[in-house]
Amino acid sequence: MINAGSRDELPAEHGIAHFVEHALFKGTERRRAFHISSRLENLGGELNAFTTKEDTTIHATTLKGDFGKAAELIADMVFRSTFPEREIEREQQVIVDEINSYRDIPQEMLYDGFDALMFAGSPLGRSIAGTARSVARFDRAALRGFVERTYTPDQMVFAAVGNVSEKVFRAVCERWFGEASGAASGLVRRGFSRVVPPDYVPFEKVVSKSGNHQSHCALGNRAYSLSDDRRLPLALLVNLLGGPAANSRLNTVLRERNGLTYSIEASYVPFSDTGFVTIGFSCERDKIDRCRELIDVELQRVMESPLSPRQLSMAKKQFVGQFAISMDASEGYMLGAAKSYLVYNEIDSPQTVARKVNEISAEQIVEVARDVFESLSSLIYR
Repeated sequence: MINAGSRDELPAEHGIAHFVEHALFKGTERRRAFHISSRLENLGGELNAFTTKEDTTIHATTLKGDFGKAAELIADMVFRSTFPEREIEREQQVIVDEINSYRDIPQEMLYDGFDALMFAGSPLGRSIAGTARSVARFDRAALRGFVERTYTPDQMVFAAVGNVSEKVFRAVCERWFGEASGAASGLVRRGFSRVVPPDYVPFEKVVSKSGNHQSHCALGNRAYSLSDDRRLPLALLVNLLGGPAANSRLNTVLRERNGLTYSIEASYVPFSDTGFVTIGFSCERDKIDRCRELIDVELQRVMESPLSPRQLSMAKKQFVGQFAISMDASEGYMLGAAKSYLVYNEIDSPQTVARKVNEISAEQIVEVARDVFESLSSLIYR
């Protein structure tokens, strides 16, 4: 996991973090693209990657005996990619097709548009994939420039979860990442700091989309960063309101009781220096106002009335239970652990997480609700 994402792009580099992620699979000093894609797949394993606003992750799932092969392959991709020009030209077309595919998904367009308004004037407001025009400008020199500036070893974490001993893990790391981690001690370090996004101006915007059968709406506000102690109470509140469980408050009110929408969700995304909360739903065009009314009622309820001891206890048990179950999936556990170590330089045990959640008070929930939900911006595609 590399602490470099789309927000680290220069103005002329829109989409380059995501493009580099793709290009890492296209050739190294030791391998061609086919050899990279076949190395683990021929052994029954999987190799994949993804880019977010703040990080890029290359990850693999393999049998225990192939752990060393996976580590070597990832090291080869990260530190020895050559970015062949012929592969760059092919991948430009692939990524443009990916960008165009998002235009067929109203929710993707909605959230990209919401980000652009929420973080106007900041790279955080730009789409991760870039645009067809920006992608067409990239060449080997541009990719190398981004990698040299952002892929510094002091901003990387190599994580593994599975039936691998610490002795084997250390030996594999020393063999394939030893030279790079030595550089992290002082030879190669990040030479820039991220620019804090400017304050945003609350907005209400309606966009006409004649081709849509439904209207799509996003409500939200700026929220707490990864270093803010209020992030956990907010995460608990967002899960209570619109988390994945069928008994979330907004799902219960809008879908189960009133049949107004098939899908409504709430999410909280923290970044290194800021964050944001969104509530998203889709419905028939003539039902938007009614959905907004019901959402406002639920938000006012959590801003004005502290949860009862029973309500708070149930919300905590659900939140902790979801976290514990998610850790049963080794890949998700590994990605979460890597992110935690990258950000906090430590990994909380499930017991520590449960303790922190259980320490949250009803008054803290009211406090963050008033702070975040008092005034919401909105973007509607109708």
